[in-house]
Amino acid sequence: MTVLVLAADRDPTADRVIRTLHERDVPHVRFDTARFPLEAAIDAELRQGRWTGRLRTNGKIVALEELRSIWYRSPAAFEFPGTLSATERQWATTESKLGLGGVLAALPVCWVNHPARNADAAYKPVQLVTAARCGLQVADTLVTNEAEAVRRFACGGEVVTKAFGSPSIREEGVRKVTFTALVTESDLADLRGIEVSAHQFQRWVPKLCDARVIVVGDRLFAAAIHARTEETRVDWRNDYSALRYERIEPPGQVTNGVRGYCAALGLVYGAFDFVIRPDGAWVFLECNAGGQYGWIEDEIEAPISEAIADVLEAG
Repeated sequence: MTVLVLAADRDPTADRVIRTLHERDVPHVRFDTARFPLEAAIDAELRQGRWTGRLRTNGKIVALEELRSIWYRSPAAFEFPGTLSATERQWATTESKLGLGGVLAALPVCWVNHPARNADAAYKPVQLVTAARCGLQVADTLVTNEAEAVRRFACGGEVVTKAFGSPSIREEGVRKVTFTALVTESDLADLRGIEVSAHQFQRWVPKLCDARVIVVGDRLFAAAIHARTEETRVDWRNDYSALRYERIEPPGQVTNGVRGYCAALGLVYGAFDFVIRPDGAWVFLECNAGGQYGWIEDEIEAPISEAIADVLEAG
């Protein structure tokens, strides 16, 4: 039985798990979806209600019925012939996603995580409600595209704004990143442009430190993240060199809450972010179902890659 790893060819985090699978002599195939359809192929038939056939990639062939598990690490975008027009490329992308992706999604194997579960779990409003239902404390949050709503919300105390999705974009060949930011009086005085999209505003939570909790199956790894600058105090992603890490054990309520959260959304893996208040209370911020963990694994010497390999090997 084979493990399929959906990850880019250059992905140091995926390398860790693949190295562990190799050391255990667990059959595995790495599939960079950017190779499809130019360097990879799918040949699948529906027989007696189940997809059978083969996937060819990177010089290897894997039988679909021989897969035991799939790690949805961080699949790259499909790449098509340069001769396609923009319209043709869009069509081909949709057809490839629904065709190739649909066959894989229909296989009765262990997923970490199933792409449909990742998609559901990507909605921040869903995350917050789910966390609250699972007994986790959450911050008051506003979703709006109206300036007056922002000003009303800000009357209750300090407020931060943050993106719903990826904090980075590419524009004119340059990667631009937005971090969580405190909303200032000058921001409130000029909210032009807020009407063009939905925005997220959240009550600022006084913090002793931040925490990241990684859940893999029934295992849990937690790290306190201590900021050393004002910028990293607001958002620790501003400067990784200005951080200090400490392996910790979350309170029982938090442990039970994150396990319940993963069960509710069908997640095998989740990277949770919390604020730990000065009084010791943990406040849920978000959960990234495909969140990075490599640097945390190193900083707190936690066997996260081995835990992922355990789940994939068990199938």
